[in-house]
Amino acid sequence: MKVDFAKLDRAFNPRCVAVVGDSKMTNFEWLRGQSVFKGNLYSVHMNPQTIEEITALGFKNYTSLLDIPEPIDLVIVAVSRTAVLSVIEDCIRRDVAAAHVFAAGFSETGTEEGRQLERALVERARQANFHIIGPNCMGLFNPAAGIKQSEDQYTGAQGAVGFISQSGTFAITFSLEAHLLGIDINKSVSFGNGVVLESTDFLEYFGQDPGIRVIGIYLEGVKDGTRFFKVLKDVANRKPVVILKGGQSEEGARAIASHTGSMAVPNAVWDAVIKQCGAVKVKSTDELVDTIKGLLFLPPVKGNRVVIAGGSGGHSVVAADIFAREGLSVPPLTQASYDELATFFNPVGGSYRNPIDSAGPVRRDMKRILEVVGRDANIDNIVFLSSTKPGRHITPEQIQNSAEMIDNVRKAVSKPVIAIAFLYTPNAATEARQIILKMQERGIPAFPSYERGARALRNVLEYYTRKTLNPVPAKLVPYRDTGAKKEPRKYASRGPAEKE
Repeated sequence: MKVDFAKLDRAFNPRCVAVVGDSKMTNFEWLRGQSVFKGNLYSVHMNPQTIEEITALGFKNYTSLLDIPEPIDLVIVAVSRTAVLSVIEDCIRRDVAAAHVFAAGFSETGTEEGRQLERALVERARQANFHIIGPNCMGLFNPAAGIKQSEDQYTGAQGAVGFISQSGTFAITFSLEAHLLGIDINKSVSFGNGVVLESTDFLEYFGQDPGIRVIGIYLEGVKDGTRFFKVLKDVANRKPVVILKGGQSEEGARAIASHTGSMAVPNAVWDAVIKQCGAVKVKSTDELVDTIKGLLFLPPVKGNRVVIAGGSGGHSVVAADIFAREGLSVPPLTQASYDELATFFNPVGGSYRNPIDSAGPVRRDMKRILEVVGRDANIDNIVFLSSTKPGRHITPEQIQNSAEMIDNVRKAVSKPVIAIAFLYTPNAATEARQIILKMQERGIPAFPSYERGARALRNVLEYYTRKTLNPVPAKLVPYRDTGAKKEPRKYASRGPAEKE
């Protein structure tokens, strides 16, 4: 089946959405979830009692999809598995762009009945070239349009990340965790069993979307490995792709079979091909979020040598060990830098070796220190530790001043800069998040631990190293945000009287 990107564009950016078969048993989760949708939202239900409840919630209901009086872009199918095919028939008759099938109970059950229902669904979709997302999935998330996979997700803020996930829960939790750490979704899809549209189709679609600068993927398996890796190599040549593979253990592989019915790919094969394609492989949700953050905020990372500054005593030693374990060097500075630092750096209680032990009054000269070490020929990257003494709170003024200082340094030295929010306070988690968000407002990626920052920096370095070894062909130009305003979409099928 040939994927129609124009139909996917309609589905991800709909003007009209219909929810078929939402239930009181789930507290009408799909209607409630789309309640802030900016277009027209309709319910389709036949049960008179349920219709009364839906109407009481403020939603317009029709007893048939065929009765909705305008073109429909996306249908959310929340009926039982045995009724899905009849809903799809109505979608085909109405020329709906795509249907998200929430229902489970297909091939992932391992039963003959489930497999037969899935085969019938796939056969009809292919006959009509109809686009099905799922089944057994949470569908689409576009915060700008108000389309959500869960009522808990945010709306309004639209970032630059495209996220593809076989797991619905993973898609939702990733969006929420990333949002708390200052990373927002542009578009996200949970595709479940992927019987018609699968990961490769969404990867190809996101690859050509100018609003998406980095793509994150959670995968359990692929149906057509040859096509997936071909598309992955093409897309990764144009924009970063970060992949978390589920089922890396024997136990995880068994769980995959009952979750989405996917076949696990041997780890050795998977790792080798991912590297060849130029994508970045990660091992955890935290690493996925952090690596995407680094790729979004950092300029190209060209070397592994770092200077670590802002910590004191043993913390600096631990930080150096952690960065070294990740393959990042913490080298001595040049003699020229030592000579310049010696003119104003008071070594009592501190040290201007690398790491820069900045205890006591030395912190007053931190901007000057960082500018010196940032110009050092032995240094490729700057790591700034934003920390406090045990038990001491960090004030909003201190957070603001640190962010302004490190931003000025970044602009002065033109080298990659990351920050680590390292706190020992009663409200450490909350205060660290405030630091992270304030730093990232100024384009500086910040992380809640040494380990997470080091791993993210290493992954970004590996990505740019591979791009240097395998440069982008001339016809494939990486996306750069020019700030140009996107024109609203227009559908040729719609008359001038219909709303934009």
